Amino acid sequence: MDPEGIMGTVVQSVLHGKSRLSENGRIVIPSQIREAMGISAGEPVLMELEDGVLRIESHRSRIRRIQEEFRKHVPIGLGEMLMSDQLIAERREEARREMEETDRQIEEYRLRNERQLG
Repeated sequence: MDPEGIMGTVVQSVLHGKSRLSENGRIVIPSQIREAMGISAGEPVLMELEDGVLRIESHRSRIRRIQEEFRKHVPIGLGEMLMSDQLIAERREEARREMEETDRQIEEYRLRNERQLG
């Protein structure tokens, strides 16, 4: 089978584990799953419940996933530019256009006044 699997989808390994809910509501994540997730004792994990399925994700994994999602929206060639720098550049360009429009309106007003007085 090709590395991307059937019909171009990425094949990922699946780990299964079993645990019991303790009386105080704690669940032990099996060691092989913790290792695969790259988490250790004391690290924060994020949980999401959707349609009765509990998803547990490491904090680092969530950050990487969000960064990858945002990366899709960064125009080509701006990949190295910080999103904040891009927003600042866009705002400066917008301010420049507004200033040009204001200058044009002032000049039109001045010319109108000169014609009325002259």
